[in-house]
Amino acid sequence: MDWDLGVVLAVGASCAAVATFAGWRGSRPPNLAKGPRLIPWRLIMVTTAAAAVAMLGIGLRMLGVQLRGR
Repeated sequence: MDWDLGVVLAVGASCAAVATFAGWRGSRPPNLAKGPRLIPWRLIMVTTAAAAVAMLGIGLRMLGVQLRGR
């Protein structure tokens, strides 16, 4: 499956936007009157931020940048 650079950038940007939103929601103090939070915002933030970093790496590789390993 070959992805276009535009698709990779769009997926990366949307992952970064979701990570930002989830980080904002996860940092809000709990409201005990409404009950417990049922959505794990911090887990969503970490997962989508990792996906955004992966998309950044894939996009750089598509542009021909040589990424060094360990």
